[in-house]
Amino acid sequence: MAGKPKLHYFNGRGRMETIRWILAAAGIEFDEQFIDSKEDLQKLKKDGYLLFEQVPMVEIDGMKLVQSRAILNYIAAKYNLYGKDLKEKALIDMYCEATVDLNEGIMLLNFKPADTRAKETQTILEKASTRYFPVFEKVLKDHGKEFLVGKQLSRADVQLLESILMAEELKADILSGFPLLKAFKERISSIPTIKKFLQPGSARKPPLNEKAAAEAIKIFH
Repeated sequence: MAGKPKLHYFNGRGRMETIRWILAAAGIEFDEQFIDSKEDLQKLKKDGYLLFEQVPMVEIDGMKLVQSRAILNYIAAKYNLYGKDLKEKALIDMYCEATVDLNEGIMLLNFKPADTRAKETQTILEKASTRYFPVFEKVLKDHGKEFLVGKQLSRADVQLLESILMAEELKADILSGFPLLKAFKERISSIPTIKKFLQPGSARKPPLNEKAAAEAIKIFH
């Protein structure tokens, strides 16, 4: 029997957080080996674990996978979170790419200079409210279904929920003009595996603060 997936990354969100989300949504337990220093990262490189000398890296099914999109695609396909045919996969990919764009903007905020961070935050919130969330609201309205794609949970639903919650950490009422997204958030959050991941004590990581951002910079730069 294969062991649990093992995740190699620093003890924070970053590009590993969505991978944690997808594994949790699939009900898959995983272990984490945190990279706490530049020496830890160098050891992984020296041992040949990092194909392109970068993380995130996930050990799963006898492989050491890098590149976050490749990791997410594999996990989603393995655990039936990637649609039933090529058309559904294309829609899922399209929606997921949008959530990645939004998430990256949010994640980078604590790496911005303090004197520009407020302005950068407003820019991200404006993009969420005028570019991203209106599209997802329309998708839900147009097809009138529970999920973004097809008739069952996919990684697109999981990644959109992650994006919504990250945006709400910056502006609690950001969904006030999006009633279908509000209902979507409650619906997807109530799925047992996801509800468990949202509870205190889970592997979900808190928002990155300035101190954690500084530690990450020490490790990776």
